[in-house]
Formats: sequence, C-alpha cells, structure tokens
Amino acid sequence: MKNRIFQNARVWRVGADVDTDALAPGAYMKHGLEVIGWHCLEAVRSDFASGVREGDVIVAGANFGIGSSREQAAGVLRHLGLAAVLAPSYSGLYFRNAFNLGLLLLTCPEASKIEEGERLALQFEGDTPVVLRTNGQRLICAPIPEFLMDMVDAGGLLPLLKQQKQG
Repeated sequence: MKNRIFQNARVWRVGADVDTDALAPGAYMKHGLEVIGWHCLEAVRSDFASGVREGDVIVAGANFGIGSSREQAAGVLRHLGLAAVLAPSYSGLYFRNAFNLGLLLLTCPEASKIEEGERLALQFEGDTPVVLRTNGQRLICAPIPEFLMDMVDAGGLLPLLKQQKQG
C-alpha cells in the first residue's frame, strides 16, 4: 500500500488530447526510457523533461494518452518518477498500459479546477481516491478496483505476478 497516499505533489498542467507521441516521441523509440524521458512532452511543455521531479503529478484534460498502443508512453512517466496522472478521461489502451506498468491514473472529473504548480495530496476512502487541494477543496475521483491498486503498489503487473508466485 506504499503508493496509496502522496503529499505535497507538484502539478504540471497539460491540456486535453495529449497523445502517446507527445509522451514518447516516435523519433526516440529506438532508444530506452532514459533518452525518451529527455523528450517526454517536449511538443506540449518544453520545460517538462528538465523540470519534473519524483513525486510530481500531471493534471490533464480529457482523452489523455490517445494515439498508439506504445507502452513507453506510460513507462516514461514512471521512469521520470511521476506519482500519478489526473484527468477526466483516458484512452483505453493507455489506461491499461499505465496500470500494467504501475503508473497511477486518477479519473477526476473536476481536474480542470487544479492549477499549474499547485501542491496536492491524495488519500483513499475505501477504493475511492480523494485529491486534497491546499485551499481545502476535496476532489472525488472514480473508484479504483483493488486489483489495479495492487499493480500500482507492486510496480506493475509483472512484479505483482512475481510477488504472488513467491508468496
């Protein structure tokens, strides 16, 4: 349950329809996540790759992760240390890839209320994530099934399966 709560996470805002090519540009796909990470979101936020820090969060508009099925688009955000992505909706393929790789996605209908640079905390009330803003506002996100949170806690599907096999 180590990933169930984050505190003081810094927000990076991006708009709607951020596609997998913006997250993991095709020109760098022949390289590993380290190189892809240097170019993550450069077409949308030129300051992102150089400024993002472990524990930060992305707050996006609708349809985050649209485009191809490349899993590097989720893997690069884990590689960069993102604590979570908050958006009103995600591409189905991106959603599955993210959880399979241990990246927490919060489906938050009111994500547009969150501002650039704001600091956020997260707590869970049962399986329901609640984002806590510094102004005291609570934003309720869609519940996350336990099996998906188990993947996030383990660092992804493969580490979870290894744990289950050993345990």
